[in-house]
Amino acid sequence: MTPDLRLVILPLPEFALLPFGAFLDKLRFSADDEDYSQQRYCSWTLASLTGEPVPSSSGAVLQVQAVAERLPWRDYDYLVIFGCRNAQAAAAWAPDYQHLLKRAARAGVKLVAIDNAAFLLAACGLLDGHDVVVHWRHEAEFRTAFPHLRVLREQLYCIDGARITCAGGTAAIDLAVQLLTASCGRTRALKGLADMLVDESRDGRHALRSLETDAGQGRHVQRATALMRHHLGTGWSVEHMAGQLGISRRQLDRQFKASHGMSAKAWWLETRLQQARWRLLNTHHSLAQIADEVGLGDASYLGKCIRRRFGCTALELRNSASHLHCGVPNRPVQ
Repeated sequence: MTPDLRLVILPLPEFALLPFGAFLDKLRFSADDEDYSQQRYCSWTLASLTGEPVPSSSGAVLQVQAVAERLPWRDYDYLVIFGCRNAQAAAAWAPDYQHLLKRAARAGVKLVAIDNAAFLLAACGLLDGHDVVVHWRHEAEFRTAFPHLRVLREQLYCIDGARITCAGGTAAIDLAVQLLTASCGRTRALKGLADMLVDESRDGRHALRSLETDAGQGRHVQRATALMRHHLGTGWSVEHMAGQLGISRRQLDRQFKASHGMSAKAWWLETRLQQARWRLLNTHHSLAQIADEVGLGDASYLGKCIRRRFGCTALELRNSASHLHCGVPNRPVQ
């Protein structure tokens, strides 16, 4: 019996276990009639570039079954790549993976990028002309690195022809359900969700409630914080944002002070500085590039803001071995 769905699973070094395990277990539940983990209706091959075991970001090491370059690509429907923890590292793998990925694409295999694997496909030129979904934390970084590509804001996944991108995390379950639905039918695709303690499959456009502010906050504050995330790197003013909400700057500040204890402008600066701090700790981007990504003008101004907010220089923050020696002051800049 030929499986309805055939996949190659290709984790990059330092891949995240959560989306990997979520995706693979969803396949497992739908692969057979019972729960014997037999690959009857869908099958998969775990591969790496060299055939060597692949370390995850948590330190657990994955044993693989095949060398990816040696696989007969016409025997597969999807190549699913799981990105590594660092987005820049994923893009830097392009020279090593480009031939493999293009060979699979030429054979008619659909390319699936989960988590930061979208950076790898984009660096290889394999997302040109396609809509892209990345993790919300990496949207600004992706837009800066690949300004010619269209990024869909804060979506779970996007199926755009032969290119599929997914934000990662538990969204990998929802993507697996959609791929299984197309090949095996909806009933088999939903099989096992209850065993995984998942209530239902989410649409790719599902809005995460966890990205919203506390339920006790007013809707204007909720909407404003969402706009701040979406327009982190723009030159929007608080006055312009208030206008988008249909209220005055004074009203918006009053609501922010009631819910956050600070003005909307101070909160937006805090949001930008927290994102800049994350970039410093997790990327090798220059201070000037980070300043542009988070909408704080230039490196000099960002450096001053970082020293005032985190009590150390940007370089000290980046070089802090434990990430705990500086960068955790008592309160945000007002």
